[in-house]
Amino acid sequence: MAARAWGQISRPGNVREIDILRAVDNVTFDLSPGESVGLVGESGSGKSTLAALIVRLIDPTAGRIRFRGEDIGAIPARHAARAAFRREIQMVFQDPSASLNSRHTAFDAIAEPIRRLGPLARARPLAGVVHELAEMVGLAAALLSRLPHQLSGGEKARVGIARAIALRPSLLVLDEPTASLDVRVQAVILDLLAKLRDEFAMTYFFVSHDLAVVRRVCERVMVMRSGQIVESGMTEKVLTAPDHPYTKELVAAIPRAAHRELIQNASAR
Repeated sequence: MAARAWGQISRPGNVREIDILRAVDNVTFDLSPGESVGLVGESGSGKSTLAALIVRLIDPTAGRIRFRGEDIGAIPARHAARAAFRREIQMVFQDPSASLNSRHTAFDAIAEPIRRLGPLARARPLAGVVHELAEMVGLAAALLSRLPHQLSGGEKARVGIARAIALRPSLLVLDEPTASLDVRVQAVILDLLAKLRDEFAMTYFFVSHDLAVVRRVCERVMVMRSGQIVESGMTEKVLTAPDHPYTKELVAAIPRAAHRELIQNASAR
């Protein structure tokens, strides 16, 4: 698949196209049911663009995005929210504060996808379903009546996760879901994600700039640079014996103590 953007310079009587930026270029990969795949790379490498393409928030300019045999890339992004596949593919966004409606309580945020797309709202009382989801992600029931600004970063992250799993998706795309959290809360949220994946047999596509984060939940990892996948393999192999010079740079950039722990944990998988 590919995605690009371009700019224009306007002068009296003259409009010309300037350099094209290929945010994602010639990327091909498969996700198997129940698999957890990480995508790592520095900021600006195209990771979030690729995630947005998969969940159909933006349109590709070339290539196909196939899900259960259907080319969902052919469905315009403006229509994707009402497409049949939407229940099956959900996303946890990078910034939990920006992704939550400031006027909606935590209850409403979790309930919204069920009201719009889910048969659970008709089969069971909605309040019961929302409280069950909150319990699954460790969010206290007393917090469901609060607005986003009344919640901590970790609590908002739990709301975002509960909203994403409300429809029991088969594919969950996670775009830097712990980037805005401190290290302690990161660990708690990552353990929660690992637990939920095992419980619901979801497929994870986990985007991060941090190899240490990806190794906690992903068996396989892909390395992206300038919109292209430069290395792909099992997490243990990529972390302990990277092939591509760029991957070696990413691994070398990890602080020594964190790198030692990373290698030990990768080898123990």
